[in-house]
Amino acid sequence: MAESSNAASMDQDTARQLFEEGATLLFLNVPLGTEFGIDYNTWNTAEHFKGVKMIPPGVHFVYYSAVNVRDRCTAPRMGFFHCFRRREVMVLSWSKRDEDAVEHFLEDGEEAEYRGRLREFDPCLGSYPYESLKKWVSLTSHITENSVKDLMPSCQRIYSAPQLIADDETRTTAERAKLAENQRLEHPEGSGVSAEDLLPRMHSKPGTEIRFSPIPDKNYPVGASPAEITKYSMDLSYTLENMLRTRYPDRPTAILGEIQFAFICFLVGQVYDGFEQWKRLVHILCASEESLVAHQDLYASFITALHFQLKEVPADFFIDIVSTDNFLTTTLREFFTNLQGAEVGQPLKVKGRRFKESLTKRFRWDFDALPDEDAPVVVQL
Repeated sequence: MAESSNAASMDQDTARQLFEEGATLLFLNVPLGTEFGIDYNTWNTAEHFKGVKMIPPGVHFVYYSAVNVRDRCTAPRMGFFHCFRRREVMVLSWSKRDEDAVEHFLEDGEEAEYRGRLREFDPCLGSYPYESLKKWVSLTSHITENSVKDLMPSCQRIYSAPQLIADDETRTTAERAKLAENQRLEHPEGSGVSAEDLLPRMHSKPGTEIRFSPIPDKNYPVGASPAEITKYSMDLSYTLENMLRTRYPDRPTAILGEIQFAFICFLVGQVYDGFEQWKRLVHILCASEESLVAHQDLYASFITALHFQLKEVPADFFIDIVSTDNFLTTTLREFFTNLQGAEVGQPLKVKGRRFKESLTKRFRWDFDALPDEDAPVVVQL
């Protein structure tokens, strides 16, 4: 990991101040060539790498992958969010057995001791790339320390590959053989038996799931009339208000922290479940017509958050991933239609219109054209 270019060009007084006031992540015994990253920056570690210095206080995402130096094969990514304090020293070390980082929880005296040794570690520490900080802040502006505590898995690791275990890990080889024999007797001709029948069923290892907000099963209230069921199947305001009341009762804009958390999990952490949750939450906000009027501050911030997120994906990103169900263009078309007809303040309408124009310019999306299913049908007489 080389010194970042901005650290090299930074004047000595500024660099000294950042070194003293910023946080430090010590990452010890990391194998040569390991993929390591913080926020939007990724490197392969050099021989004497021991961590990163001058980390700005706030929420950051640290991640890494073991690399087989011989064939350059990279293991699935692992990482975690952490809210770094001013002058904090965090110490990790690499476990060869687990191929994972182990955190050393420091008492106050131990942290002070490590801080006193930072000059010793300094030649082996990379500088946080400050040129990317503005971009990172724009993508995480609503992620707070509470967001991290609420959403991080209880195991305190985010895995790009699902951590699966068998439903019954205690089943012995003899028990599996007996199961196979029973199935053979029940189906002597082999009908209905397949190799899959003999495999254990898998599920996520407890404690490894990201604790995203559950989406309510029903999008209408108990005892709703047929008219209300129809209404709230189209206008998802009841679903959104239910989620805000359950998960974010004191500050509705905190749901944007979850949207940003899910987006970072997908974009940087390579977690597909993050993309799925991001899609669900974006769709619910875009399709909630009544809530648009009730939470105008939330929607103004939502437009800003979505604007910065879509700036970070390639122009053909949604063509490759979303075009199968045309998710984003359909969802945003509904949002812009709701916004145009809603009784909201002029500043929100203007902000929505500018957002729409910027998307049309970049992605060539036409939000004013009728979707295929709504287009008039031409009948030949």
